[in-house]
Amino acid sequence: MSRIGRAPITIPAGVEVTLGEHNAVTVKGPKGTLTKTFHPAMTITKDGSVLKVTRPDDEKENRSLHGLTRTLLHNMIVGVSEGFKKELDVNGVGYRAAKEGNKLVMNLGYSHPVVVEESNGITIDVPNPNRVVINGADKQAVGQFAAEVRNKRPPEPYKGKGIKYVDEVIRRKEGKTGK
Repeated sequence: MSRIGRAPITIPAGVEVTLGEHNAVTVKGPKGTLTKTFHPAMTITKDGSVLKVTRPDDEKENRSLHGLTRTLLHNMIVGVSEGFKKELDVNGVGYRAAKEGNKLVMNLGYSHPVVVEESNGITIDVPNPNRVVINGADKQAVGQFAAEVRNKRPPEPYKGKGIKYVDEVIRRKEGKTGK
């Protein structure tokens, strides 16, 4: 039995979970509303303030969907109650980021500034010129947006210049004089 899949999900106060037909789940909370339709083989039950996910049998596909469904439900509940965030560092001489309205404007060593607009459900914060914080309720959307911003100038291995996640470690290489 899946250890992740059989763990119950407690619904915190202030979060409302609605189970619809065809495994459509809507989660409302202080940070927003998320809706997702899950695989029809999984059974999602609500008992008071606890959600449980069960599977019909031990086939390989159902075993893999069991833990996935539970994790996605848990991420939806955490997202609407607490939210998710990704922090990015901008490293390099002259590299900086600024927020103008709902746009992120970055100088990354190109001949032009790189402009990225906020998506719906995602907010950008720039506490200082070398730090970008991306917030949102949908974990997948926050991670995808952070990856797109990082892809504007990925970190290079010789000097470490570029945009990297705060907890990312860049493996440095020696230059051609390092023999």
